Amino acid sequence: MYSKLYNIWKEKAVDDADLISELEAIKDKEKDIQDRFYKDLEFGTAGIRGVIGVGTNRMNIYVVRKVTQAFAEYLIKNKECPSIAISYDNRIKSELFAKEAACVIAANGITVHIYKELMPVPCLSYAVRNLKCDAGIMITASHNPAEYNGYKVYGSDGCQLREDAASEIHNISLTVDIFDGIKRMNFDDGLLEGKIKYISDDIIEKYMNCVKSCLIHPEIFCESDFKVVYTPLNGTGNKPVREMFSQMGIGSVYVVKEQENPDGNFSTCKFPNPEVKEALSLGLEYCKKYQPDILIATDPDCDRVGIAVPDERGEYILISGNEIGALLFEYICSQRLALGILPENSVAVKTIVSSNITEKIAEKYGVDLKNVLTGFKYIGEQIAILERAGEEDRFIFGFEESHGYLAGSYVRDKDGIMATMLICEMTAFYKKQGRSVLQVLHDIYRSYGVYKNVTDSYVFDGMEGMETMSKIMSNIRRNIPNSIGNLKVLRYLDYLSSENIELSSNRIEKISLPKSNVLEFKLENNASVIVRPSGTEPKIKVYYTSTGATFEDAEECQKKMKSDFVKYIKK
Repeated sequence: MYSKLYNIWKEKAVDDADLISELEAIKDKEKDIQDRFYKDLEFGTAGIRGVIGVGTNRMNIYVVRKVTQAFAEYLIKNKECPSIAISYDNRIKSELFAKEAACVIAANGITVHIYKELMPVPCLSYAVRNLKCDAGIMITASHNPAEYNGYKVYGSDGCQLREDAASEIHNISLTVDIFDGIKRMNFDDGLLEGKIKYISDDIIEKYMNCVKSCLIHPEIFCESDFKVVYTPLNGTGNKPVREMFSQMGIGSVYVVKEQENPDGNFSTCKFPNPEVKEALSLGLEYCKKYQPDILIATDPDCDRVGIAVPDERGEYILISGNEIGALLFEYICSQRLALGILPENSVAVKTIVSSNITEKIAEKYGVDLKNVLTGFKYIGEQIAILERAGEEDRFIFGFEESHGYLAGSYVRDKDGIMATMLICEMTAFYKKQGRSVLQVLHDIYRSYGVYKNVTDSYVFDGMEGMETMSKIMSNIRRNIPNSIGNLKVLRYLDYLSSENIELSSNRIEKISLPKSNVLEFKLENNASVIVRPSGTEPKIKVYYTSTGATFEDAEECQKKMKSDFVKYIKK
């Protein structure tokens, strides 16, 4: 079977020299051929993502064309005179994939609006909304390693697609022949005929103005000597983030030169994820030289932000995504309240795997905090509900533990540019008060208790990977633990069956969120364990939350929970 597919590709995959070379290189290598052809990259709510290369299980122009043809047919079926916005990041072949998508979309009679150069995720979400497009495509693999690329799909609201739409597109794609079922035109011809249009600079300017509207103390940078080291990790953040620094009046900006310009190979950063210390290692070296108030890193598509701040010894400490979320939420609530601009019945939104310390903050300031499934589109959906009711100004903050934040309703995805701006403002504000970010974080823990959040990932590659993951999730459902790490399980939530079970009474409540393959165990002392397969990678993620009067107490509790629960994952 795989050799047959290989031969078809050998005959027909003639438009990309890299693929031709790869096909020749794997000739007579049965295992390599099998890995590339044993399945199709499956279209889901996050679009598709995979290693760049030849085959149905790789990211290449033929897979992009096929998915785009299916997307075009979906739009024609469901929309009248549809239009679409397209953006792309710095990754290998991102511009090529974006233009290939534009060529297919345009050939199907759909108007294409595409950015002239690489542009971040939030700029794509904004363009969809501002240009009143029916959909959007973002070519990116977010913070995955260099060998990956991906294809995210957005709806007319600027959110990533809902499950029903993604499922319909996937079903259409099954009927599209990857070589002979594609409509396609030349990119330059599309421009000449007006079927493909470049997005104008004024759209970017309008977006930047929306970002600046999220400032709470815009005057703060004129009142404090603020310094920042910034690394875009060779991605899309370089121009817009630095422009934002300029407009905010931050004069002392030190950019990590080795990671300044676009580089799809990520030559200085094997894993361009601002959540991990290795990605920030060069930035930390710059910190030794310039002693900034903060180090900021944005991921390649500039929707996530990581930071490091100095401690009392002058050494730079990374702050977790949950801690950044708690810091920003406390800052937004306290300062908007102080200025009299905290909306009545304010709304904030977080994902279920994000820190519950925000529930304590919300309670203090009278904010309605909503919990949604993992994925920023669910946060975007909550903003859309407010918008339809004419109450979008009630939304003040949304975040997920994986370093994604939003404090305005102008887009429907996480925004690394806005988050960078607000983090800098917060840091400068506290500096003027004579307080460091770490001191403020410790004050938050003193006020609300110490919450320690840890995420473990277990990778299951190859043909057997998905089956193994399915068996693990089924095994946990069959063997629900009564305790984890010596903490009693109070409630067991299965988001796939929509059941919230109180174990002591066996009383079942309905979960109102959409069905999702997620399991949650609520334990004593506000601790919890959440398990879910990743939506974009062959891995299972386990989220541990522990609490304590001190960091040591919370960490000891977390270690016991992890040691006890890991047996369910490694069976």
